[in-house]
Amino acid sequence: MLKYVKHVLLKLRKKQRYSQAQLTEKANVSRQTINAIENDKYDPSLGLAFQLADILGVTVDELFINKLPAQSIEMTTSVSAMGII
Repeated sequence: MLKYVKHVLLKLRKKQRYSQAQLTEKANVSRQTINAIENDKYDPSLGLAFQLADILGVTVDELFINKLPAQSIEMTTSVSAMGII
């Protein structure tokens, strides 16, 4: 599920004009951590996800949920419509 966060994090970081170094300073993590998230090598903890969302001025939903694969959304909707969820 977190597979697509890298694209959103990178996009939001650049939109806010933060370098990786600036974002890491604000989030109190290493540059390697941000780099690993952006390159899909590390899934952030829930605490770090909330922290990054706060720094970037978005909700955790905007950082993660908007990037669910369409197929996953369709399957959830279908299962929900059948009353399983």
